[in-house]
Amino acid sequence: MRALRVGVKLVRAGLHVAHGLWIIRRHFPRLTVLERSQHVERWAGHMLLIFGIDLVRRGSPLAAGPVLLVANHISWLDILVMHASGYCRFISKSDVRRWPLIGAMAAGAGTLFIERESRRDAHRVLHHMVERLQAGDVLAVFPEGTTGDGLTLKPFHANLIQAAITAQAQVQPVALRFVDGASGQISHAPRFIDDDTLLGSIWQTLLARQLVAQVTLGEPEHAQGRDRRGWALDLHREVQRLREEV
Repeated sequence: MRALRVGVKLVRAGLHVAHGLWIIRRHFPRLTVLERSQHVERWAGHMLLIFGIDLVRRGSPLAAGPVLLVANHISWLDILVMHASGYCRFISKSDVRRWPLIGAMAAGAGTLFIERESRRDAHRVLHHMVERLQAGDVLAVFPEGTTGDGLTLKPFHANLIQAAITAQAQVQPVALRFVDGASGQISHAPRFIDDDTLLGSIWQTLLARQLVAQVTLGEPEHAQGRDRRGWALDLHREVQRLREEV
């Protein structure tokens, strides 16, 4: 019965992805940025419903652009959860572009891809981030650079924080948690670390019952004279504090 239930979810999710790709290819070129963002937010929220995941948003309201969202990173599911919480454009590693279906959806939703090993590409993306922030966009980054176990927070890389300093934009810290709705304890079902495969992580996520995605937003803040490294350390502490809020 569990396998059957997961199979039904996968079929529904596949149809929803196909519908999303059709909208991107047929309608997105004619839509305004606001209309695209509304489509992405609704699409992501409906996908969470298909997966059987409840979304709980806490803390401050999502800031209007220009703003850079800085969040901890646990799973491939993080992007979906944050899109369902409010539209933003992600800065993501180039590997995501090659993921089946997910890569196409991420590109269609406006994700900026970066070759992390290439210093030249990092400069290109940083320049593009500054342009988009100056244009009033809401961007989002995972400064840990990779997914964690959901229990500990890896150090934040400061490079992409520079975009907010250069553009004189706010940064809003965001804490993500996945918990079991029955016990309130951290759920490891969506984790995607070390030797975990994408398909294995998706399967475990769909097997989980009463999975809750918690998104806690802190207060937006300006650099106030801090350099990128000092600001990254302060943001790390704030995201850690938000994660520990019950």
